[in-house]
Amino acid sequence: MASHSQVLVEEKGSVRILTLNKPKALNALSSNMISRLLQLFCAYEEDPGVKLVILKGQGRAFSAGGDIPPVLSNIVKGKWRLGADFFSDQYTLNYVLATYGKAQVSILNGIVMGGGAGVSIHGRFRIATENTVFAMPETALGLFPDVGASYFLSRLPGYFGEYVGLTGAKLDGAEMLACGLATHFVPSTRLTALEADLCTVRSSDPSFASTILDAYTQHPHVKQNSAYHRLDVIDRCFSKRTVEEIVSALEREATRPTQEPNDWISTTISALKKASPSSLKISLRSIREGRLQGVGQCLIREYRMVCHVMKGDLSKDLVEWEPRRLEDIKDLTVDEYFERVEEEEGWKDLKFPPRNKNSHASLIAARL
Repeated sequence: MASHSQVLVEEKGSVRILTLNKPKALNALSSNMISRLLQLFCAYEEDPGVKLVILKGQGRAFSAGGDIPPVLSNIVKGKWRLGADFFSDQYTLNYVLATYGKAQVSILNGIVMGGGAGVSIHGRFRIATENTVFAMPETALGLFPDVGASYFLSRLPGYFGEYVGLTGAKLDGAEMLACGLATHFVPSTRLTALEADLCTVRSSDPSFASTILDAYTQHPHVKQNSAYHRLDVIDRCFSKRTVEEIVSALEREATRPTQEPNDWISTTISALKKASPSSLKISLRSIREGRLQGVGQCLIREYRMVCHVMKGDLSKDLVEWEPRRLEDIKDLTVDEYFERVEEEEGWKDLKFPPRNKNSHASLIAARL
């Protein structure tokens, strides 16, 4: 399928609506789709006739992530550098969205995971609905929360980002709004009307889109059994220095006298024990470093990390988990994931295209 049909474009006055159009594959982002989105967003930023860009997904997903099977296939064939190109393009798109000069609205009416978070959470406006399911499930896949997740997860309340990133926990739309991953919550039955109103925007000043969104947004109650109501426990446990200490702290919590069953704690411990030990260790370190870095620095570091994962020089966790125990993974090995990929001809750190100094997020870019 051509990339043009995988990303549908509608022009409505000074508004452009982009629809990810691979519904059977839950809008998994192929390299062609990423290149097309990058091309369109850059063109719209330069076009004075375009004031607002809306991004959404066809079917029951916004986007369930990157299209990883071709990357894995290349790794098995010894062509990990082709996978590196995929991530380089994807992270460049993430950076462009994080530093975008015009108002951008992502409508997350369905599944948003991994790479799907990368093309939405960095934007100014993120609309959740009752159908939204968000997760960063990478540690269960032998990877780590990337696409700039070390930037946006580390800025969630307390240590909620460590919890979401390490366990791959699923959040609904109300939880996304509560923790700040979403900026607005709009019932799905109101999306058509919202879109029609957004298409009347004639200014790239985000306050115009914001006023419209505010008129539609609701503040749903976070469910009683939500992890978001357990921020005190999450902060006690996920603030620990190491993954081993986090697991131990959770196990201690499970033995505390409490009036409610500890299903949530046992589910959390189980998720950590099912994840790749190497992934857990590099993910925790990544989120901790992300707290002190700008979005560009996070993406550059994540690119180093993902290249090591794909090259398989430190572990083969995308294929099989080795070592299988947390305590067998030394700090020195974790450190190496954060270093440049040495002795690799032609490998370079990620470099971003120059950004417009007048962009609304030039403050973010200035932190680089």
